[in-house]
Amino acid sequence: GCPLIGLNDSGGARIQEGVASLGLYGEIFRRNVQASGVIPQISLIMGPCAGGAVYSPAITDFIVMVDKTSHMFITGPDVIKTVTGEDVAMEELGGGVTHNQKSGVAHYNAADEEDALDYLRALLSYLPSNNLEDPPIFENEADLEINDLDRELDTLIPDSPNQPYDMHRLIEHLMDDGDFLETQSLFAPNIICGFGRVEGHSVGVVANQPMQFAGTLDIAASEKAARFVRTCDAFNIPVITLVDVPGFLPGTDQEWDGIIRRGAKLIYAYAEATVPLVTLITRKAYGGAYDVMGSKHLGADINLAWPTAEIAVMGGQGAVNILYRKELAASDDPAAERARLLDEYQDTLANPYVAAERGYIDRVIYPHETRSMIVRALRSLRNKRGNRLPRKHGNIPL
Repeated sequence: GCPLIGLNDSGGARIQEGVASLGLYGEIFRRNVQASGVIPQISLIMGPCAGGAVYSPAITDFIVMVDKTSHMFITGPDVIKTVTGEDVAMEELGGGVTHNQKSGVAHYNAADEEDALDYLRALLSYLPSNNLEDPPIFENEADLEINDLDRELDTLIPDSPNQPYDMHRLIEHLMDDGDFLETQSLFAPNIICGFGRVEGHSVGVVANQPMQFAGTLDIAASEKAARFVRTCDAFNIPVITLVDVPGFLPGTDQEWDGIIRRGAKLIYAYAEATVPLVTLITRKAYGGAYDVMGSKHLGADINLAWPTAEIAVMGGQGAVNILYRKELAASDDPAAERARLLDEYQDTLANPYVAAERGYIDRVIYPHETRSMIVRALRSLRNKRGNRLPRKHGNIPL
């Protein structure tokens, strides 16, 4: 098989053709589903895409839209006005910014059609022709000697645990020539997903972004990362996971909108993946979010951590307030006692060494060793083969 590229510019079903047009729409959808995970499918929305026509792109692996030109919606502004009384412009309803930033339907918002085609070509360079082939390889043996660029990572983590840093800097240090093709960059920016190369071999990267919501996982981030991990797994692309996550985003909106079910999709994606999985914890890895982000317990092959990693059930402040509530209340100097207990908690529990003792972390490394260790990890996993139990299909919590 070979990749399928769809160029979409459609006003929807032709009313005069009646059910015949609807039937043939369904035939297209069925073929999209049959090809899913077998060949890469990419949709370029080059104009309007309305009504039933939107569902073919929705089933494909990637959707690229053109700003101010592309529009996707099930029902247009006129129908919405008639049924609900809402006034909405076409661009606001289903334009490129809307679907890249709010809905997460699209993966890239191109400035113009030429930019859309350039992004398409770049995307195809990381993908195989089908699921039985490996992605294109551009042989480029890495020099494993530590260099000045590697040493820059030693100063990446700020002294204050509450100060953010840009995870893109770490990604660029790990990828060949610093090249990284991000997908859905405007949607759920608290998690980064995209493609790069290590020694000329395609890799997928999933990384928490401390610059946005402190890197917490919410519904949008969980679904974005889960879809990306499953895409990489379908097309034999190893996944590198970079972790700095203080937990799941709290709040009634998240709970009522289904963070339990929808967050479980990320667990499912990692647990069912059979491609090489390499995980690095840079700083925080708290609670269930530690498990979810490519942990050893979900089947990751090699798990690394920096000395700054904090792996625990919860952060120090919260843990001390819960565990030592009575002691703090009885203390003559609660602030000093809290500081002492916090230091004790950090030294005994919130560090990578307890996890390493139990085999959950394979090695604690200095930041400047990261590039060479990930290169070695991917080399050792290049011929990994995984088998699943025979079944019709799993029941992912959709």
